[in-house]
Amino acid sequence: GGIDLSVGSILGLTAILLGVFWKNVGLPLPVAIGLAVACGSLAGFVNGLIITRCRVPPLIATLATLALYRGLAEGISEARSVRGYPEWFFFLGQGDILGIPVQLCLLVIAAITAGVILARTPFGRATYAIGANETAAHFSGIRVNATKLWIYTAAGFLASIAAVIFVSRVTTTRSDMGTGLELDVITGVVLGGTSIFGGKGTIIGTALGLILIQALKNGLSLSGVKGDGTIVVIGVVLIVAILA
Repeated sequence: GGIDLSVGSILGLTAILLGVFWKNVGLPLPVAIGLAVACGSLAGFVNGLIITRCRVPPLIATLATLALYRGLAEGISEARSVRGYPEWFFFLGQGDILGIPVQLCLLVIAAITAGVILARTPFGRATYAIGANETAAHFSGIRVNATKLWIYTAAGFLASIAAVIFVSRVTTTRSDMGTGLELDVITGVVLGGTSIFGGKGTIIGTALGLILIQALKNGLSLSGVKGDGTIVVIGVVLIVAILA
């Protein structure tokens, strides 16, 4: 029943920190990647802390951190990009295994892992229970705040992993990376059948929603529709999905 609007900003902040740790601080790239992912996970943890400890509604809390993390990314980068990464690093975003893009392999691994966790573990069942009825979950002995904290931390972790792959694909880092991605995320999840009120939804549905969104964007692009028009269409599709 929660939401995280800051995932795009966490992606941008992680990307910038990756470049800063490697280029400016002089850390080995693997160490810089690990530290950047840790910072992205920490950003997700902070989201969870604000929501659970300060009792701020998730929409408001993550809207605030969306601006905060984006501002940090822009301030740290000072409008400068980082380039010149070693060749091996590009394997994550541009390489392939037996003709299958590495990005897709990583996505499938993440989807299967998340699907198994949600469907086959006590943590997954607790997540659904909290979404269905938080009060009932609390009186059933579920540690509601701890579960929420893990969920938001996981969201930050996955957004930071996406940032590493993103940088590997485009071969540079910029503070505006991930801008607007929260719209694609929300649309993909809602189209995939996840209830905005919580308690319902599957990873398979989300994956199908993501595929639909990307097919729609690519189709519109091939048809000559410009970026602004694509955003309008996605917005309409999101409204129709919610109404349905």
